[in-house]
Amino acid sequence: MKAWICLPLIALVLTGCAGKTAYRDSCGNQLDAAWHELDLAKAEGFAGTVSYSKALSLLTGAKTQQQFEAFEGCTRKAEKARFYIRESRAGR
Repeated sequence: MKAWICLPLIALVLTGCAGKTAYRDSCGNQLDAAWHELDLAKAEGFAGTVSYSKALSLLTGAKTQQQFEAFEGCTRKAEKARFYIRESRAGR
């Protein structure tokens, strides 16, 4: 009888753990690429633009979410930051 109670609980716990890692790689890859692109934009002299500031703010938030294992939000913020970096480099 205990097996019938424990088995669903174990399955639920394992499913919850698996869900947290779904965006882990994407988050890390997006953050690495965004920081690299941000460094390039800074070297090219775009560090004073509004888009650059937005990107930096988003990357800081994404890094915080990565630390708290909110990988999906981290990925979204890093992708948005990369958009603003492209806008910065385009002079917008």
